[in-house]
Amino acid sequence: MKSQTESTCPPLTAGRLRLYSMKFCPYAQRTRLVLEYKNIPYETVNINLKSKPDWFRDRYINALVPVLEKDGTVIYESSVCNEYLDEVYPEPQLIPTNPVLKAKDKMLSEQFGKVTSLFYDIPKSKGDNSYNKNVRMFHYQMQFYDRELSKRGLYFGGSAPCNVDFMIWPWFERLGVMTVVSPESAITADKYPNLAPWQERMYTLPCVKDTFVKPDDHIHFFMTLRQGTPDYDYGS
Repeated sequence: MKSQTESTCPPLTAGRLRLYSMKFCPYAQRTRLVLEYKNIPYETVNINLKSKPDWFRDRYINALVPVLEKDGTVIYESSVCNEYLDEVYPEPQLIPTNPVLKAKDKMLSEQFGKVTSLFYDIPKSKGDNSYNKNVRMFHYQMQFYDRELSKRGLYFGGSAPCNVDFMIWPWFERLGVMTVVSPESAITADKYPNLAPWQERMYTLPCVKDTFVKPDDHIHFFMTLRQGTPDYDYGS
């Protein structure tokens, strides 16, 4: 993905759903997982988030991915994108219609924000006094999800995935990156009798295979991101 600042928006086709994305973005992957799982036809335009095109900045207030666009309708924020897709393309259903169950799933997805921040805090704190505290907090949060999964079945959706599975999955894919720096953060079967097999189960889903990025590629991208020159094209 080269610098796009001076580029123009690729022409839109009537009736075609478009996803503005970025290969290494976990938030965009949330929506890519749903698109692939539901077999929704769509096209992808990848955005260089370090050098965002002017047309993207002008049209989308946050200039972040994911963004969905179709026939003049623009939807952004991963949670909103996924809810929109589940309503417009209801089969298979990923979000419960029952208000209580829907609220419980949404709380699980929102709670995971405490985990995502630790994916950045743990590597940054390696070697200082907050590292052990961050690792303990990570396992405290993960144990909560392990217990919740024990009540639900093979997936957070029971016998099949639901939106919760796809909202939290991108960070499980990236665990292989974090454990290089922090092996103490590994999700192992002895500590996580439910999450560990769930993780293996998720890897068998076609939508996960279709959106998967190898740990080495994630590591390379993260290193270039820290250097201020993110390599958006790596591995493509």
